[in-house]
Amino acid sequence: MPTALERLPESELSSRLAKCRTALAQVAPTAGGLLVFSRLAIYYLTGTWANGVLWLPVAGEPVLLCRKGRERAVLESPLPTILPFRSFGDIIPLCRDAGSPLSTVCAAEQGGLAWNLAELLAARLPGVSFVPGDAALAMAQARKSEWELAKMRLCGARHAEGLMKRLPLAIAPGMTERDIARRCWDAFFDLGHQGQLRMSGGDEIFLGHIAAGDSANYPSVFNGPVGLRGEHPALPFSGDAGTVWKKGEVLTIDNGFALEGYSTDKTQVYFAGKAAAIPDAVRTGHDFCVRVQQAVAERLKPGAIPSELYALSLSMAAKEGMEEGFMGLGGNKVRFLGHGIGLAIDGWPALAKGFDAPIEAGMTLALEPKFGLAGIGMVGVENTFEVTPAGGRCLTGEAYDMICID
Repeated sequence: MPTALERLPESELSSRLAKCRTALAQVAPTAGGLLVFSRLAIYYLTGTWANGVLWLPVAGEPVLLCRKGRERAVLESPLPTILPFRSFGDIIPLCRDAGSPLSTVCAAEQGGLAWNLAELLAARLPGVSFVPGDAALAMAQARKSEWELAKMRLCGARHAEGLMKRLPLAIAPGMTERDIARRCWDAFFDLGHQGQLRMSGGDEIFLGHIAAGDSANYPSVFNGPVGLRGEHPALPFSGDAGTVWKKGEVLTIDNGFALEGYSTDKTQVYFAGKAAAIPDAVRTGHDFCVRVQQAVAERLKPGAIPSELYALSLSMAAKEGMEEGFMGLGGNKVRFLGHGIGLAIDGWPALAKGFDAPIEAGMTLALEPKFGLAGIGMVGVENTFEVTPAGGRCLTGEAYDMICID
């Protein structure tokens, strides 16, 4: 019998199921349970990257149905009921026979199914009506257990070592963005980066952003303030083989590190030259972003309101006359200051208008105050923080200045 690389502890599984059920009662009180389809959400609730459907009833045992790989799921998940299935039409009889029948009203992870599959599901489950359940999954995943936090703390420490210690020894002015991306991958893989970064909405991401000089203001389709040319119009991520990092320019690296399924997010800005040669505008913009990060991080305590933290950053920008480039230039400007992070880079909640539910201890949030400078590039910071009663605890290093490379 093979041995699993890791098996989710039963106590961790029980805690996750309970958190999801509690959240489901808030967002979908009429539902008798939740149908989960995306592999990321199924992994969270089972401990295995299953290809199939999970039925989580409000009361009773969950049922994991696997199209393929049931044997692997049994090795990795402590869930007692893991069954094979072939089609959506099997869901009702299999769950009924397992002692956990579907309810007449089911919450569904609507973002986990394509439209054509959702229509097929509805046709195969006669007598069942559906309500949205995605918010329950997001809320449950936002508050990390100690088991999860241990992984994220280790991930953050390695992320910081890669960008702040190892990469500065491997890059130099005159290298292209793609050269720098390769050196970044080398450093990260040596530190155990698993190579895969995940977005909760299924969006693509590859390493992150490597942007030399004004590349960081190049129009971007990614929902973040840092622009970049990327590899190609078909893959607008990582770094361009034709863009050289020149003497006197800033280099902005905004990327994620993934370890044992969990990710941290960090931005490090480098300057090609001595500290004394940093232009005043660059220094002013960067220092402002560090102050914003500090002000918000100090307030990352249980009970803080995300929308109010975002409003604080905007008021600081207005007070100091920094609105124009804050959180991006032109079409790259975004209307948030940060976001939850964990199994996915873009977790709940966002630090943005409309997010009014108080944050809780154990949540992990990426703060990313940035400042765009026309013709120069992007400066600022991004770090991943753990919410504690004493304020945000940085997981990705505690030095926030630009790193000079001569």
